[in-house]
Amino acid sequence: MTRTLAGSILTPAGFVAGTLQIDAQGRIAAIDGKPVTPQQAREGPGPLLLPGFIDLHVHGGAGRDVMEGGDAALQVARRHAEHGTTALLATTMTAPYEDLEAALGAIGTLCRDGAPGAARVLGMHLEGPYINAAKLGAQPDFARPVSLDELRRLDALAPVRLLTLAPEVPGNMDAIAALCAAGYRVQVGHTAGGYEHGQEALARGARGFTHLFNAMTPLHHRLPGMVGAALAHAQYAEIIPDLLHVHPGAIRVALRCIPHLYCVTDSTAATGMPDGEYKLGRQSVTKCLGGVRLADGTLAGSTLTMDRALRNLVDVIGLDLDDAARRVSTFAADFLELPDRGRLAPGAWADVVHLDRDLRVQAVYLQGGERDVAHAR
Repeated sequence: MTRTLAGSILTPAGFVAGTLQIDAQGRIAAIDGKPVTPQQAREGPGPLLLPGFIDLHVHGGAGRDVMEGGDAALQVARRHAEHGTTALLATTMTAPYEDLEAALGAIGTLCRDGAPGAARVLGMHLEGPYINAAKLGAQPDFARPVSLDELRRLDALAPVRLLTLAPEVPGNMDAIAALCAAGYRVQVGHTAGGYEHGQEALARGARGFTHLFNAMTPLHHRLPGMVGAALAHAQYAEIIPDLLHVHPGAIRVALRCIPHLYCVTDSTAATGMPDGEYKLGRQSVTKCLGGVRLADGTLAGSTLTMDRALRNLVDVIGLDLDDAARRVSTFAADFLELPDRGRLAPGAWADVVHLDRDLRVQAVYLQGGERDVAHAR
């Protein structure tokens, strides 16, 4: 079965007004049309067709937490698909090995086979446990140094595509080269390390920074900290553009400094749910006043969705739509070296989000199949 979509299509070369053809395997067969500007695309009569969003930091949604195991990750992936996310990394909390084993054991089949109506779970992001106990943020205190043996056992259950570590923790810096050689992507985060630690971690093979500005040493003009290392040297970094974790001015600074800054949600079980109490790993968190916090007031993830992230980039930060779209899709795919995702081009998976002029999700196509988005409207 083939399908043809018509509208203003964001290709790697820019917007075209025309048609996108999807083949029977769910890949893009061809794109035909004439070039238009981002403003013309948004003001034109047809729908906006953008690459499906890719979120590399997802803890939960729809009242479910990835660390629960069972079908939690499936329900999370279905809820995020309603908001235009077509691929994601299920993200763990810092926890004892037994908790991580139970969570990943439940997700392995979903990573391998996918599920109808759900964003593709590309694998795992281990945000913990290899972090600094002095910069836990909302993570439980089960931090420990990197163990390659532990990591390999977890990877056998579900593919670990990305891990966060604090390079200043004894043993972690020396492990980075071995981790990269084994095929793992390393990000620096939840770290009390300084500028030099960040610079050295990048030199040894780390590729990015976890939720830039949050849970890391800040920038000062005589003590540039981990934030300074990211701004001075990084090609890639995550940022949470919910306008609560990071001030719009700081987002603009990062955009000027980091060429491939990309957005994540750091979403929790509270995403898409009413105010109240939810689980985040072993901890209870409260959603209220637009945020999610521990009892002591510490921010504990977010309720952000990627369609809201896109609107914030365009309407608040002031990015052109094509630039903003790449920061919620293409750059994350590039970070994971996935040339057939995060872009609308012949041969790529037909992961497409259909938006109206107000950048509201109207339809989502997951590898060519349409997803009901009634909850997102």
